[in-house]
Amino acid sequence: MKKRIALVAHNQKKAQMVSFAMKNKELIESLGYDLVTTGSTGDRLEESGFKIYKKYRSGAYGGDFDIGARINEGKIKVLFFFLDPLSSHAHDADISGLQRLCNVHDIALATNPATAELIVKGLLKG
Repeated sequence: MKKRIALVAHNQKKAQMVSFAMKNKELIESLGYDLVTTGSTGDRLEESGFKIYKKYRSGAYGGDFDIGARINEGKIKVLFFFLDPLSSHAHDADISGLQRLCNVHDIALATNPATAELIVKGLLKG
C-alpha cells in the first residue's frame, strides 16, 4: 500500500504551508508519497503546481476526521498540520483528536515549518 503525506493548515497558516512546500518541492516529490490535503489547503497547493492525490473536505466540515480515518487505516505516514496558536478554532476537539491519533499510531506530526523540514529530510534518509 502506498503511503501518503497529509498537509493541512489553518487559514492564517496556508501561505506558510505553501511557502514550506515550494521551498521543499523537490524533496517532497522525490519521496514518492501521495499527497492528501483538506479543502482549501489542497486548492492552494494545486495552484502552486503540486499534484494532490485526494482533497478531503475542509477541516471544520469533517476533513480532520477524514484524515484521522486514513491514519487509523495506516494510509498516512506523516501529518503536516500548520496550526495557528494565536486563534481559537471551533473544531479544536477535532485538532486534538488528530494529534492524539498521531501519537497512538506513531505518526510523525509537524505543526510548524521547522519541524516539517526536519521530517522531510529524515524521510529522505530513512
